[in-house]
Amino acid sequence: MTETSNWKLLVPSKRGFAGMTLERRQEIARLGGKAVPASKRAFSVNKNLAKAAGSKGGLAPRPRSFSLDPDLASRAGKIGKRTKAVKK
Repeated sequence: MTETSNWKLLVPSKRGFAGMTLERRQEIARLGGKAVPASKRAFSVNKNLAKAAGSKGGLAPRPRSFSLDPDLASRAGKIGKRTKAVKK
């Protein structure tokens, strides 16, 4: 590369949480628990709901990959075909 090149060879600057100090990230994390009053939190009101959600924690989600679900790929292709035709 020449000396007049406009390309940056530096590491990109950190943005969002990556650019914050540890103290600032912890401060934001502490505020998250105070967003909703305890009486309105679903799991604190309905223990059976919490139990059901916890039991689903280790289960595999429905496949959302075209290689795992050919029907999903087929539907996506049909939607794309219709959308492309409308845009012309």
